[in-house]
Amino acid sequence: MKIVRCPRLRDLLLPASIIVSFLATSSAPTPLYAAYADRWHFSPITTTAVFGVYAITVLAALLVLGRASDHLGRKPVLLGALGLQIAAMVVFGEADGTAALFGGRILQGIATGSALGTLGAMMLDVDRERGTRANAVAPGLGSGTGASFSGLIVQYLPAPTLLVYAVFIGIFAVQALGVALLPRGAGRRPGLRTALVPELVVPRRLRRAFLTVAPVLFAVWSLGGFYGSLAPGLARQLSGSNSAALGALGLFVLTAVSSTTVVVFARMAAKTVMFLGIALLVLGSLCTLAAVEASSITGFFAGTLVSGIGFGAGFQGGMRTVVPLAAEPERPGVLSSIYVLCYLGMGLPAIGAGFLVVYGGGLLNATRDYSLFVITFAVATLIMLLHGIGTRRSAEPPREPRCAPSAKL
Repeated sequence: MKIVRCPRLRDLLLPASIIVSFLATSSAPTPLYAAYADRWHFSPITTTAVFGVYAITVLAALLVLGRASDHLGRKPVLLGALGLQIAAMVVFGEADGTAALFGGRILQGIATGSALGTLGAMMLDVDRERGTRANAVAPGLGSGTGASFSGLIVQYLPAPTLLVYAVFIGIFAVQALGVALLPRGAGRRPGLRTALVPELVVPRRLRRAFLTVAPVLFAVWSLGGFYGSLAPGLARQLSGSNSAALGALGLFVLTAVSSTTVVVFARMAAKTVMFLGIALLVLGSLCTLAAVEASSITGFFAGTLVSGIGFGAGFQGGMRTVVPLAAEPERPGVLSSIYVLCYLGMGLPAIGAGFLVVYGGGLLNATRDYSLFVITFAVATLIMLLHGIGTRRSAEPPREPRCAPSAKL
């Protein structure tokens, strides 16, 4: 068997940090929505629409631009994405109405969607096992960090609607320098026009595995959509406090616990992790239902803690069921397909929940409906797993060269 020298573990850090920062900026406006709503007098429908348009734009960008790096090279795509993120931060910082919020979210969505598949593939190229784990940890870590960071700035520092975005501009500038210093890739390849035609690339041999995990991936990210849009208002309503930091705490707990779960359960069998994730998603959603009925902020955070473990286990189990089976040329397309599904889950239910808040009886009723929705999708995955729909031996990817002992990660 051919022995090659493998990349160093630190080669994971730059792409992982970019995913973290991209997802952090996606959740950074969450603690600010209440201030924006007071300033410009909009309803929860607008809040969830602003949140949802980001998810839908990420989805569209994944479909159209997800394979662009295969033809333009990774450096140009990543530098372009970082440039768009900086532009989005400027738009948010100068926002004077809801149109600017939508504009900033669209720029964020294009940047994130164009880069996610490339960044994920870069980490898998360094190490398939650690790269899969990093792909599962980084999004949650980013979302939680961004919300808590923004909430603390809103609560304790002046000019939060400017300061939050100025900090991220500095982070993106440093990361752009890091990307610029990367070794030159293989260069341009023909076929860009064809690659821009929207296509979900899931190889036939991986479709059973993908369909098995689809409901739980949709469910966990719909939970993330709820915590990123409406949960801050729910936390304030249950607690009777207007604290922005408290409002952001729910998303931080959910994502911090989910990221920790990915690390703790890293050596557990993927199917076992999936079963555990499904059980805890259902239990966490039931806890949230009970907290709403009892008007208990303590119960809300207890449910969030349990749901966070379910989120991390469900997302990790789904990723580990599909991603390691993809051969190297298939990875960007498979990752893009997974993220399309995830962002559909994050955006569409959140928009629907905004309408439920306004027209369906208020925030508490919308939370009840949302919890039942998550439970339904988690149970659907359980049924599919119990019926044995999943991977087969034929789904195994071609073996890759082993690392030389001196280069072991």
